[in-house]
Amino acid sequence: MDNHPPLRSFGRLKSRPIKPRQAALMDSLLPRLRAPLEPFDPKALMPGASAVWLEVGFGGGEHMAAQAVRAPDTLILGAEPFQNGVASALRHLDEGAIENVRIHDGDVRELMGRLPDACLDRVFVLFPDPWPKARHNKRRLIQAQTIAELARLLKPGGRLRFATDWADYADWTLERVLASGLFAWPAERACDWRVPPADHVTTRYEEKRLGDCAPVFLDFIRA
Repeated sequence: MDNHPPLRSFGRLKSRPIKPRQAALMDSLLPRLRAPLEPFDPKALMPGASAVWLEVGFGGGEHMAAQAVRAPDTLILGAEPFQNGVASALRHLDEGAIENVRIHDGDVRELMGRLPDACLDRVFVLFPDPWPKARHNKRRLIQAQTIAELARLLKPGGRLRFATDWADYADWTLERVLASGLFAWPAERACDWRVPPADHVTTRYEEKRLGDCAPVFLDFIRA
């Protein structure tokens, strides 16, 4: 049995100093919105929620916050190990008085391991660290084990959205997700992956255009 922890799929945990206001929210708001550190049923966090979504690596939190405002009856779980991103997300949640979000400030795989089967309706994986050098590809989040875990957590018919602006990562993900046999990809024409979905919210990272291609959006359905 392999007891080694999974390779880190993300880079640095902190960059510039966190602004005083955001640092204060890390001390005051984060403890209230932090996801449980033990196994839990997400519906228990928000009784009456019509759905539960997960955002993997929410960056600065702008997408997560906007989706939470659009769907106030949905509980959104967000995971992000980068502390500056967590602080930024807390600012968005505080300014919008958003209550239907719970945060895991760490590796999303820790959070996923605490969740029960078929508890999620949607998962967003938007512009994850591409690890573009071939020798680093093993650090990419999208691996067979992660795909199987996401399939475990999603209800039948649940949706997984993956977005990237690295062509190789798009190909990598499409190949592995379809090879798993756990998801269907209903795309029929190029605009289905080249045009942002109608409910997409542009992220700060996406606006930087740091990749080698225009953003690609892959929407999968849990078989």
